[in-house]
Amino acid sequence: MKIGIIGGGTVATFLIKSINVDQKLPGSLVESVYLRKPEVADEWERTYGTRAFTDMEAFLSSGIDIVVEAATVEAVRDYAELVISKRKELVVISVGALVDPELYGRLNELCRQLGTKIYLPSGAIGGLDVIHSAMALGQLDEVSLTTRKPAASLLGRQVEVEEVVFSGTATEAISKFPKNINVAIVLSLAGLGCDQTSVKIVADPEATKNTHCIEAVGSFGKMNIRLENDPMPDNPKTSYLAALSVLSTLKKQTERITIG
Repeated sequence: MKIGIIGGGTVATFLIKSINVDQKLPGSLVESVYLRKPEVADEWERTYGTRAFTDMEAFLSSGIDIVVEAATVEAVRDYAELVISKRKELVVISVGALVDPELYGRLNELCRQLGTKIYLPSGAIGGLDVIHSAMALGQLDEVSLTTRKPAASLLGRQVEVEEVVFSGTATEAISKFPKNINVAIVLSLAGLGCDQTSVKIVADPEATKNTHCIEAVGSFGKMNIRLENDPMPDNPKTSYLAALSVLSTLKKQTERITIG
């Protein structure tokens, strides 16, 4: 499998090191990278020996099978439809772009017409398999997410007691906390939607890492999952589990027997 990556940040670097250097996906290779700045593209070619492009059309014509968006919401808006139109599979990390119902609808229809797929990694949470299973027959009643973060990273200041800085729907959370809601968006897309998913964000004076608690109720029973996420070793702003989930999504493309 030949992989192309849009972006050159922490997740992109993790993927190219894991796949090309450490060979965590035998038979796969990061073939090409799309970067907007020529000087950054030159640096990537020197450092990793992969082809780097600053022209999207040339990038998509470089023999790749699947594209990983590891950039920004704007990159999804700008390039997702073009990627799909070239009959490339697409992995989207910046899931915030898919909150736009018009873009979501266009991409869904384009994939249907061309027989391609878009994959959304689970990111920094778990339990999406349960949510998906419950939604198969529409038998999911309630989904809620409580996110606890160190107060300094969330508010830019310390607090003596925990503060609930937000409580409402995922739709409201998206508009008020755009940098803190990727988890809420993935959970909403897998389940009841943004208007029916409850979100609480807490600034915790005792917290040293981000914690996500997911609760779901439906005909299947009840689910309660708590995850404490360690950051990437070289970037504390990125969850290590989120990066691993992208690698796992790619790995599933190479397996003949898949779980979940």
